[in-house]
Amino acid sequence: MTDRRKFIQAAGLGIAGLAVPGLAGRDPWRDDVAPGRYCGGDAAAMPLKLGIAGYSFAHVPIDQGIAMMKRVGIDALSIKDFYLPLDSNAETVKGVGEKFSAAGIRIYAAGVIYMKTQAEVDRAFDYAKMLGVDLIVGVPNPELLAYTEQKVKTYNIRVAVHNHGPGDLYPTPVEVYEHIKGLDPRIGLCVDIGHTARAGGDPVKMVRDYAPRVLDVHLKDLSVITKEEHAIDLGTGVLDIVGLLKSLIHNRYSGYCSIEHELDMNDPLPGIAESAGYFRGVVKALG
Repeated sequence: MTDRRKFIQAAGLGIAGLAVPGLAGRDPWRDDVAPGRYCGGDAAAMPLKLGIAGYSFAHVPIDQGIAMMKRVGIDALSIKDFYLPLDSNAETVKGVGEKFSAAGIRIYAAGVIYMKTQAEVDRAFDYAKMLGVDLIVGVPNPELLAYTEQKVKTYNIRVAVHNHGPGDLYPTPVEVYEHIKGLDPRIGLCVDIGHTARAGGDPVKMVRDYAPRVLDVHLKDLSVITKEEHAIDLGTGVLDIVGLLKSLIHNRYSGYCSIEHELDMNDPLPGIAESAGYFRGVVKALG
């Protein structure tokens, strides 16, 4: 957190030369709250919404994941199937949903969900409907996109197609867009900025060029841009996070920016807290 604090203070909370009246000289990082918790303003007033991509909790029990989210003040989750299997019955879905709701956490999306057959597309939409979400973050095979579009129209549930880097069906948002550009606009993009960069794409350009179809964003950073690089905490690497957030704000992006922590999967809290604090500090400065 020291590096992050120095960065914000050195910039006078004026990222990229921006002056933010009333914030200069204030330390938005307080030691009496959770590590990385940004206390510089009301989260509801921020121009971008912060969430968690469920994969961040792959090795964390559900109660611990909820406690971590409350600790860092993030109240929106894209749920993964290890917390709620795709074949769950209505009673199980209701119970898990109520557990998060009681903690003040909104499940805003389901995913990432892979769909390789029509039956798997059907299951994904039934699951999302039971859960009460209007967004699936998914990876339907290209040949299933027309069928997926039919389900979108029937259920009025959006699909954000997730790009997953080199070797994937959709390495970057470019490949996603080429497949969906003629489809219902409720089929859009989940821009994973780390995987985009690993596959040679520019995340800032992607969220700008495809702004009307960006439905979800997965946030992470890279220490170097190579195909094999793994994600690190937000703001500690080489990706242009400031430029990305600035572009999203400029485009009036209304979806979630969800941290996807992949560095220490057994103990994700410090990294999530650092990433959340960095995000909030930059957004506050840009706003």
